[in-house]
Amino acid sequence: MSVFFLPQRRNGFSLIEILIVIFVIGVLATIIFAYVRRGNESTYTQRSKADLVSIYQSLEQYHEDYGVYPQDANRDIPPGLEVYLAPGIWPDAAWPGSVFDWDNWPPSALSYDPKEQVYQISIRFCPIGGPLSACRFPDESWAANFDVQSAVYFCVQGPCRAHSAKPVNHPSYCINC
Repeated sequence: MSVFFLPQRRNGFSLIEILIVIFVIGVLATIIFAYVRRGNESTYTQRSKADLVSIYQSLEQYHEDYGVYPQDANRDIPPGLEVYLAPGIWPDAAWPGSVFDWDNWPPSALSYDPKEQVYQISIRFCPIGGPLSACRFPDESWAANFDVQSAVYFCVQGPCRAHSAKPVNHPSYCINC
């Protein structure tokens, strides 16, 4: 009588097979997460551009009605502008934790040349006087060197810049320059 050894039938997967599947799923999840995150940043940028253009149009309507732009408003809606804005635009900007800021800086408020009147709409990423660790900057290459006084801005008129206490070449991102 001859005895044949048949391979044993196994039920389930080996540990190696399970680890390979987990590794592949992890790699795919990382790729998808990076793609979705990049898509979110692009969405934030596009929404910010649209919001800034809308605010600019509101400011121009205000200017047509009153002959001047509103006074500077430190991260608050400029007085009288609310009737020109679409609901829900101010104060929160597109990026999480960011806010709009109307900057109406006379030459005397600027620390660096050129010292000319500046009108701009800014997006700020840090709380007023807050530490750098409290800032929530965009995950974009143009924001790599941002600091507490950096901003994304829409220049209405003048030598626009990130902050009145900084030169025009301070790290920032101008939407319409």
